[in-house]
Amino acid sequence: MTTYIRRTAIEVEPCLRTSDIKNEKMDVINTIVQNSSLNGMPKWYKATAILLFSTIVTLLATMLVLLFIYGPEMNIKFGY
Repeated sequence: MTTYIRRTAIEVEPCLRTSDIKNEKMDVINTIVQNSSLNGMPKWYKATAILLFSTIVTLLATMLVLLFIYGPEMNIKFGY
């Protein structure tokens, strides 16, 4: 007596690879550039503007984290 086991294929969505995630991020950046005033500017100008924006956002995020950590110990006075 021979027993056969029937295998069924289950379709599973493939996992996102690192290259897929990187492409999605680049699509977002390209869409932002196309819908902004940077559209049509030279590549070096776009890179400089994005670098400046990223630097400002990173600086502000760092300052916020430092304020959360050391805020209760700080003595901040407004005015004269």
